[in-house]
Order: sequence, then C-alpha cells, then structure tokens
Amino acid sequence: MQRYGIVAGFLLCSLLALFSGCSPGANPGAKAVIFATPYQAVLLSNGSVYFGKLSGYGTETPVLTDVFYILSKSDPQTKEVSNVLVKRGKELHGPDRMYLNAAHIVFVEPVGEDSKVAQLIREATRP
Repeated sequence: MQRYGIVAGFLLCSLLALFSGCSPGANPGAKAVIFATPYQAVLLSNGSVYFGKLSGYGTETPVLTDVFYILSKSDPQTKEVSNVLVKRGKELHGPDRMYLNAAHIVFVEPVGEDSKVAQLIREATRP
C-alpha cells in the first residue's frame, strides 16, 4: 500500500511540473522570433536589463550581441542620480556577446528607433 502512495506522489508531482510550464528552457523545435527593430530590451529573471541585437529568441540558445546596459551613478554631494548607457566589452574578459539561458528571460521588448536608448546607442557606435 505504501508503494502505491510513493508512485502516486511521483506521478502527481510530474503532472504538476508538466502543466505548470516548468520545462527546462524553450521549446526545442521552436523557430526564432524575427524582430522589426535593430535593438531589443531583454529583462532577465535576476532583474538585469540589457539592450542589444537578440537572435535565437524562442529557441533554447538565444544570443545577445552589441550589448549595452544602463549604469546609474549617484553624486555623493548632491545625491543626484544620472544614468549612463555602457557598452559591454570593456570588462576585463572583453565579452562580445551574451549566451542567454532561455528559461531566465522574463520578457523582450523592441527598442523604438526614436527612443532615448536608441539615440544613445547610435551615439556610442559612431566612429
């Protein structure tokens, strides 16, 4: 009798995981989403937001290239906060792309071509 309880519990947990969407990563047979704008905003489950060119979204292996993030700085005297757009790649390891875990992408939004972020990216990428 106890054996049936263990089996029933295992089956119940498996069904709950299946129906709650707890799958590791994206759908293996899915096709990548094509975006209409050059840059996308990607929010990760840890709260980080990155801006870049996202490829492979909707697959198990999305990749973000030409990556930027916003760094907030506070002036210790005036307490005024300013936001600066920073291009990844200046770090010690010099990354040129980010391989993302599809399960940790909360959402993706297009960066409007007339937005402040798009303007700052254009300024940062000018030679």
